Amino acid sequence: MSRPNGCNIGPPAAHDLAAPYARRVELTHIDAQGAARMVDVSGKDVTARTATAAGRFVTTPEVIALLRRDGLPKGDALAVARIAGIAGAKHTPALVPLCHPVALHGVTLDLDVGDTSVEITATTRTADRTGVEMEALTAVVVAGLALYDMVKAVDRTAQLTDVRLLTKAGGRTGEWSRGVDGPTT
Repeated sequence: MSRPNGCNIGPPAAHDLAAPYARRVELTHIDAQGAARMVDVSGKDVTARTATAAGRFVTTPEVIALLRRDGLPKGDALAVARIAGIAGAKHTPALVPLCHPVALHGVTLDLDVGDTSVEITATTRTADRTGVEMEALTAVVVAGLALYDMVKAVDRTAQLTDVRLLTKAGGRTGEWSRGVDGPTT
């Protein structure tokens, strides 16, 4: 289906699917006419669900030294990033239009400071009808944005990279993990 802005939206043709997929992939947030929709999850079972996402905030060794000793002009960047990431997870449905509001029961955000980067890992938990992958990914991104805001006065070249889902559990699809060589179920 062609839209006025030139975008083609709709289910992919069979020949458009990547070879590694053994089954037909359908976009659940697109209806038969190609319009965006919020998926109805009312018939799904309430189950315990978790997701873990990660990303890397890359900066200079000098900035890392400032992070370690709380020497940045704006204050404790790691504490701000941790709280921002948790708040980001809680606000995911306001940021991602078709994401369901989910009652989060737990959010942890870990920041592992290395020599030239900060590894950001977020884990989200709920007992609900839909998963919390988007909340974990949003937590990572918002924590990275907060880090950038805190260090931009001393390093405008810092960047957030490698944002990805690591694991998810619960619901109809069960367990999923990003293996060393790719996803595993």
